[in-house]
Amino acid sequence: MSNLSQTTFTLEDLRARAEGRGPIPAEVGLAVLGHPVEHSLSPAMQNAALEALGSKLRYAKIDCPPEQLAEAIDLARKAGFTGLNLTIPHKFEALNLCNELDDTARQLGAVNTLLFDGSRIVGFNTDGPGLVRAIREVFAFDLRDLRVMVLGAGGGAGSAAALQCALERCPRLVLVNRTEGKAHDVAAQAKKLLHTDRLEGPDDPVTVIPLEESALREQLGRTDLVINATSLGMKRTDPRLVPAALLTPDLMVYDMIYRPAVTRLLEDAQNANARTANGLSLLLHQGALSLEIWLNRPAPVDVMRSALQKAAA
Repeated sequence: MSNLSQTTFTLEDLRARAEGRGPIPAEVGLAVLGHPVEHSLSPAMQNAALEALGSKLRYAKIDCPPEQLAEAIDLARKAGFTGLNLTIPHKFEALNLCNELDDTARQLGAVNTLLFDGSRIVGFNTDGPGLVRAIREVFAFDLRDLRVMVLGAGGGAGSAAALQCALERCPRLVLVNRTEGKAHDVAAQAKKLLHTDRLEGPDDPVTVIPLEESALREQLGRTDLVINATSLGMKRTDPRLVPAALLTPDLMVYDMIYRPAVTRLLEDAQNANARTANGLSLLLHQGALSLEIWLNRPAPVDVMRSALQKAAA
């Protein structure tokens, strides 16, 4: 199982599997598609869960270039897979490849979980609900009770996080992005989910600001939770997202990055005595929700958490 969790298969391997040959073992019926995907910890987590549940299914990772996503999904279905996870850069393109979408996938405009139902492909989004569970677990607060600032809210993970906050009806949402136009598009979607068309102003439940110190300083005083949805922080040479001096003890700071476990943002926040957490809890809970969709039974979250922590160490 450990070897399977460390192996990255290719589209050619998947094509061979659909033809009844090749290196992908017959018991593999679940996988994550991404590009790149070598770094994924999902196989370690999911295979530990499948083993604990006594399932014969196993989970692999498959590198799939974006232009070949449709073919990869079709091959997995023909190969008898139960379902797939999708990670960067496939979550948006997959929307148009599904026969049916759950409400969350439709509202967030992204898919990260596929279930094969005969010839039909059903798309789900467990990232948003996974974020809700993660914030509740690590901070003991619900998103609906927090004033949230999302860094990198112009697309991808940031857009999904912002729209999930809107679905939870959090009382205040501040969207931060280098390109403000993209964040304004997300803000418009968030307002629709909040059922408000209120004009921008000091009492607007959804506010867009640029990634600039003066704007951040003004808004952080009215913020409970900061979510980093950018990739900045994966390298020590990355610039600071938020000046360290702006971070205060009353803030909660959640960085979706989990490698490294402590980014510069989290380090600065810890030095300011703010409460912090990295994205490992999001990976855990979105994965548990995906497993429940595929197997239609409760996921062994504690087993998954232990396997994830071991793999990330």
